[in-house]
Amino acid sequence: MQRSLKKSLFAAVSAIAAASLTGGAVAFCGFYVAKADTKLFNKASKVAIMRDDDRTVITMANDFQGDLAEFAMVIPVPVVLEEGQIHVTENAILDHLDAYTSPRLVEYFDDDPCVMYERRELMSAMPMAGAIEEDGGIRKKDSLGVTIEAQYTVGEYDILILSAEESDGLSTWLKQNGYKLPDGAEATLASYIKQDTKFFVAKVNLEEQAQTNLKYLRPLQIAFESPKFMLPIRLGTLNADGKQELFVFTLTRKGRVETTNYRTVKLPSNMTVPVYVKNEFGDFYKTMFEQQVEKENERAVFLEYAWDMSWCDPCAADPLSSDELRELGVYWTGGGDQSGIMPRRPAPQAQDVFVTRLHVSYDAAHFPEDLMFKETGDRSNFQGRYVLQHPYKGDAQCDAAESYRAELPKRFETEAQTLANLTGWDIDDIRNKMNDAGQSFEEPKNDSWWKRLWGNDDKEG
Repeated sequence: MQRSLKKSLFAAVSAIAAASLTGGAVAFCGFYVAKADTKLFNKASKVAIMRDDDRTVITMANDFQGDLAEFAMVIPVPVVLEEGQIHVTENAILDHLDAYTSPRLVEYFDDDPCVMYERRELMSAMPMAGAIEEDGGIRKKDSLGVTIEAQYTVGEYDILILSAEESDGLSTWLKQNGYKLPDGAEATLASYIKQDTKFFVAKVNLEEQAQTNLKYLRPLQIAFESPKFMLPIRLGTLNADGKQELFVFTLTRKGRVETTNYRTVKLPSNMTVPVYVKNEFGDFYKTMFEQQVEKENERAVFLEYAWDMSWCDPCAADPLSSDELRELGVYWTGGGDQSGIMPRRPAPQAQDVFVTRLHVSYDAAHFPEDLMFKETGDRSNFQGRYVLQHPYKGDAQCDAAESYRAELPKRFETEAQTLANLTGWDIDDIRNKMNDAGQSFEEPKNDSWWKRLWGNDDKEG
């Protein structure tokens, strides 16, 4: 009977192993409990960039707060944009992309150590498996050397495309037309003018905005072709009150995106932290990120996520749909008419979209240059992932359970040290919070084996 039972168990475990080898099991086998999205940070801007060869679509969202009549956006662009190259989209799509790529906290629970011991014994007997442009009448040049190349109303925005001969003239023109520029803008504008850059200028059309019944500004999108894969950030540093947080989401075909003129650094990931962090994940992540920024002398861009869009493990949100991806400029996925964009061919599925999430905390002193990017062929997966590992609290009675409990204080101390190193928090405060959360550093008492016989442990006292 024992031989028959062992044979049945062996067959069952073999079937489970086979399923895992064919992709039938989830790799991490835990569950997601919290995410570190952009809402954790003040002054946070989100930009999504679709890039394929020279084709580029930039989707820009910002956290502007105040009188909408005061809002203005001046963005250097490589070409004069036609009206059809400008679009207004919904916040929900960028929010979805943010949620999908956010660093996350995952939670696991230790199994009964006695059951784990029996499972290891059984698995050790198994054989190893195999490895598995509209310009008619619009161009207008004034005495300041500023030319209105194009003007449109798109959604709730009035938009001008400007060119200029010199920065003082452009600065004066903008101020005369109601745009507020920070001190020192002329020098930055001059560097763009030397490169024959145009300027995308947007203000809110209050009448159009009122018809939307929205209390916020929707993201603006621009589509163009340029050999330069870059994001201009210098104008945004001129009137900044301290550091700004920028989240860049890139959507490409080949693989991960990184910056070429600043170091791209992977955040510490797959670290096990004390279980009490579940209730303090926002504080933990912000503090940890600030520590990493300081460690890199405030001059690095951080990789928070890189993954094929078709799946995630664990998922902080579902992958974006083909329609959402197309709205962000991913024209090679299904949905919509692709004529005129590229030769017709069967549209690949969403897994041919590789998403990279970069996070930079920047100011003019440490980021004097615009962000320059390159698309790599690296499709290896990466995510900011932090682990809670709950100890087993059942009444396990075996030698393996005694060994397991004896090792827990060492494991807890490792978690405490990890958290202290990541955040700079006081180690004694961490240990006290861990004790309060049931992660005790005391060594368990080793009762004599015979105390578990005949109920002797119940007879004491």
